[in-house]
Formats: sequence, C-alpha cells, structure tokens
Amino acid sequence: MSSADAHELLSAAQDVRARAYAPYSNFTVGAALDVGDGHVILGANVENASYGLGICAERAAVAAAVSAGFRTFHAIAVAGPDGALTSPCGACRQVLAEFNPEMTVIYTTPDGVAQQTVSELLPHHFGPFV
Repeated sequence: MSSADAHELLSAAQDVRARAYAPYSNFTVGAALDVGDGHVILGANVENASYGLGICAERAAVAAAVSAGFRTFHAIAVAGPDGALTSPCGACRQVLAEFNPEMTVIYTTPDGVAQQTVSELLPHHFGPFV
C-alpha cells in the first residue's frame, strides 16, 4: 500500500474516533476499512457498562462492511489517542484474518505509524472452516 493511501486511510480512522462511545475508558478508537473500488467503511469503539459487551472499532467496521455486502478487505487503519499504541487486539486480529490474513494493517504507536499484515500480527490464526 502506498504511503499516500495509508495516510488517507489513517486520516479517516482518526476522524471517526470522534464518534466513539467510550465513557468508561475514555480511550477512543477509530477504524477505516478499505473494501476496494474506493469504498472505505468506518467503525468506532462502543463501550458498555457490562465491559465484555463492548466492541472494538475494527470489529465495528467489519460488521458494517459485511452488513453493506462487502467481503473483500484490502487494508484497515486503526487510530487511537495521540501517542498510544493502537494495534488491533487479539480478537480483532482473528476477525480480520477470517477475511484476509494478508491485508495491510496501519496503526498508531508511541513512535508514529506502523504497517504490517494481519498474518504478521497473528501468525498462527485460525482459518475459515469452509
């Protein structure tokens, strides 16, 4: 993925952070999922008083994409608060691997921006059982 495309996707993820619902942790996260043909699906984290029922921004974006009929994912950008590591959690990594283990993941770190594939982040993921 070109650095210009990665920057544009990350910018969309940073913008959607403002829509996150995070009254408990105050750790807002946005995700922008490139589904091809110029379409980008957005997601933000949504917390719940029953903590386990919250959903990460990445999975929110995947759910929105699938609901809109998309199944092919090329890249995802994840953005959190400035200076915070926002690499996808293990659950999100597994969900992303379901659709494309070689998709590019762009995420913020305390040192700037990192870019890896899902397989690099989760080398021994479960595969689809189809």
